[in-house]
Amino acid sequence: MTTSDEPTPRHDRVERHATPGPQNSLAHWTAARNPLRVAINYIVVWLVRISPSLRLKRWLLRRIGVTVGEGVSWGLEATPDVFWPDLITVREDVIIGYDATILCHEFLQDEYRTGEVIVGERAMIGAGAIVLPGVEIGEGASVAANSLVTRDVPPGATVAGVPARQMGDDGGDEDDFPAAT
Repeated sequence: MTTSDEPTPRHDRVERHATPGPQNSLAHWTAARNPLRVAINYIVVWLVRISPSLRLKRWLLRRIGVTVGEGVSWGLEATPDVFWPDLITVREDVIIGYDATILCHEFLQDEYRTGEVIVGERAMIGAGAIVLPGVEIGEGASVAANSLVTRDVPPGATVAGVPARQMGDDGGDEDDFPAAT
């Protein structure tokens, strides 16, 4: 947080790396990360995605550099960043839903960007949600299913949509949605 209590934009926490040649940055990915490391990460991520064992998932994620707190529930098909998993921190008792994706990189035309993603204690990320590099999700926050998280989520807040916005920002309210029965 800045002195005015406004969150620091994620772009201020994302590191920029110039593309080393004439093509787009993805064409030069092998200059950014060791191909063997990425291949090993990919295999481990594949195992994490299909394993039903939460204990095994946490153990595997730690092997590729993800900081994983106790009691983290990582849903089936959920995907951590394959290139920079070491930039992910998931605190205690977080739930990451089915097919959610946490990205710590963006390959662009003239540069690629990397940024740490931090998910606070007891936060929840819904099924199919995507979290972009440099985002911090606060303690006890909730990200609705299929949301695109492009900026920080304050502690205890609920966000939804593409891009994700805090519930109630547009005059709506969480109570506008019918309860599941």
